[in-house]
Amino acid sequence: MFKWLNAQGSEFKHHTPGETNYLSKLDPKLNEKNANGILEKPFPLNLSFRSEPILSEDLRNEIYNRVVRMQRSVRGVSVELGVDMRRVAAVVRLVELENKMKEQGKSLAIPYARAIHEMVPTTPLYDDAREYRSNPHENINDLPVHRLTDPQIFYPVSESRQFNRIDAGRAFSGAPALLHRDAARMAAEPDETIRRITQGDFRQIETVGKGEDEQQVLLPADARIPHPHLIANDRNRISHGMTEPGLVRTKYYKRLDQEMEVDQKRKERAQQRRERTIHKVQPENSRFEFRFRDAVVSAQTTGANGRGSQAPGHRYGVPSYDRKKGQVKIPTRVKV
Repeated sequence: MFKWLNAQGSEFKHHTPGETNYLSKLDPKLNEKNANGILEKPFPLNLSFRSEPILSEDLRNEIYNRVVRMQRSVRGVSVELGVDMRRVAAVVRLVELENKMKEQGKSLAIPYARAIHEMVPTTPLYDDAREYRSNPHENINDLPVHRLTDPQIFYPVSESRQFNRIDAGRAFSGAPALLHRDAARMAAEPDETIRRITQGDFRQIETVGKGEDEQQVLLPADARIPHPHLIANDRNRISHGMTEPGLVRTKYYKRLDQEMEVDQKRKERAQQRRERTIHKVQPENSRFEFRFRDAVVSAQTTGANGRGSQAPGHRYGVPSYDRKKGQVKIPTRVKV
């Protein structure tokens, strides 16, 4: 080991700032760089692995500045800078924590962070906003895999009917097909259909099944992605982008403002529901506040096995039968 460290390994002792410090640079066959001139394969024995870039300090501070100081929505910042909404929220929380540590006089691992940023690929803060569309930090509109889409289904459809994503969601959920007039109306106005789903009340979504098997009908992929308004924007850009680019931008920002307003109203309603279930008591001359919540124990909250998550004590009180003799522990049927 020391022989290698004193020979080839000595090249990795001092890295070049702004370049990766990977073992693959010793092999000419693996010394392939991407469009930004950065090595993507750090391990010579694992060629399938490609290193992903991290946020630069400038881009991280820009995200925090737009969300906190400029009061922009997380959804809008995610689209503008090409960063996933979950990462945008995490950046805001971590920067808030960092500022709090500075106020408390705690030391930060700044030399370590600076060294890491010099040795791994980073996404810079571009001067031109169009660069984020051509070179995003990550894919911001990944479709989450739903458990209902795991089985393979052969669903017969007549040739005279157009089978779209709404019909596919109903087929995976086991729901009956829509009437022809309803399907034709939704297919004629796809943007308005998705807008009604994403901006409507989720509690009004159609359900199928009874009892514990009751579940909501699987929504189309256009409504389950993080940024459904981007699909409507692409449709408008294809149809009116060459002749009326201003109209396309106006519709995009209007739809984005509607999404922000709906999200804010949902958060306020959820907070009001939580406040109604909590009774607060603060004694006189006391700095403490006691909060009480009524416990509801019923068949709906405890469930058939007594382990429902909506009732108190769902983690205890009912013995576990995992180690009991005579219990069938292997699955006896597959639920689809």
